[in-house]
Amino acid sequence: MNRAPRVFRGCCGIGLWALLLTPTWASWQDAVPGAQIIGSGDFSVFGFDVYNARLWSSARPLAEGQPFALELIYRRTISRDDLVKASVDEIKRLAGASVSPAQLAGWQTQMQQSFVDVQAGTRITGVYLPGQGARFFVGQRLQHEIDDPLFARAFFDIWFDPRTRSPQLRQQLLGGGRP
Repeated sequence: MNRAPRVFRGCCGIGLWALLLTPTWASWQDAVPGAQIIGSGDFSVFGFDVYNARLWSSARPLAEGQPFALELIYRRTISRDDLVKASVDEIKRLAGASVSPAQLAGWQTQMQQSFVDVQAGTRITGVYLPGQGARFFVGQRLQHEIDDPLFARAFFDIWFDPRTRSPQLRQQLLGGGRP
């Protein structure tokens, strides 16, 4: 008696279950259906271009409680550690005492998994999911998901809080409205 067909069926069944149980986020667009560019702008430090940013959403203007995607297209080489440190520093500056050191340390660990070393042309897209958290894509591939709404809000405040270090970029991302 040949057992190959039964084994094959079993393997296929396991593979099918694995596919069904794994989130199928083929790209960030799956999380923000119908997304259109709301605004874009460049971020530079001391005259050096760092990245081009684009804000994507299905709501125009950007509406509270709506998911959105912030796409950063890097123009220079930056290490993951430097990206994480800059993000932690800005979250700490904006959030102040409302974020505990333990919470910030946990978020730093999550960002280490979310980011990669970048070079000119690398695209990282962060998706804000209100009440859920954030997903980070490198190119079109899901890099990491963080199920923490407080983190998501604190992270995207780097660009959208009125106290951002780059109010001009904030204004451009929001479609040219006042900062």
